[in-house]
Amino acid sequence: MAPLGRGITGPGETAFPSVPPSGYAAAVQARAAAPVAPARFRILHVSTGNVCRSPITERLHRHALDLRLGGAGCSGLVVESAGTWGHEGAPMETHAATVLADYGADPAGFLGRELLDEHVIRADLVLTATRDHRAQVISMGHSAGLRTFTLKEFNRLVRAIDPATLPEPDPQLPDYGLVERARALVGAAAALRGWLLAPDPESDEVHDPYGAPITFFRSIGDEINQALDPVVTALTGVPARA
Repeated sequence: MAPLGRGITGPGETAFPSVPPSGYAAAVQARAAAPVAPARFRILHVSTGNVCRSPITERLHRHALDLRLGGAGCSGLVVESAGTWGHEGAPMETHAATVLADYGADPAGFLGRELLDEHVIRADLVLTATRDHRAQVISMGHSAGLRTFTLKEFNRLVRAIDPATLPEPDPQLPDYGLVERARALVGAAAALRGWLLAPDPESDEVHDPYGAPITFFRSIGDEINQALDPVVTALTGVPARA
């Protein structure tokens, strides 16, 4: 007969793991007391230098989330950016900062980043300026294909998704339930991609304003802002204010 305490019990005894009771109890208490990491959904915007398009998109996206949610629930949605030929540590272009100020978004403290494997691995959704950027992200591997879209492509797809099929935001949850909703949205968009094609390749592109006058930067800022609007509505369940 196996000795007691090895998974075999005697009369009237209860089976416990071979860990001493004091150690087992301590482990249970420690696990219960350990803080639970809040859920996060990371959105990564990608362009070339990470000084024009992706900084504009990142900061406009953050600003739009803040306007819709009033800061509540925003902690679950993390918005970042990087560049396929990113100028590491560089400030955004002056005209890009001006465009952000036009929309009331904050350009302060931005520093460019070169796109790294770790950025793609951590991202739950990658939105690129062009199809070439999308191809470069996917070529990095990390099963990025189903969660990488151009910004305008994702705009087109989410506009075709019935909001009633997505999880409802829940103010009782720390992240307002937006992480679960965002994950469902990406899955639905990926399923639609082969069925809802662009009318032409240019429809999915945001052109590079680098070196252009402020008027062109402003037109690109308007394109980005319009493309983001239905995306933010789909992510949050809150339409833009009239």
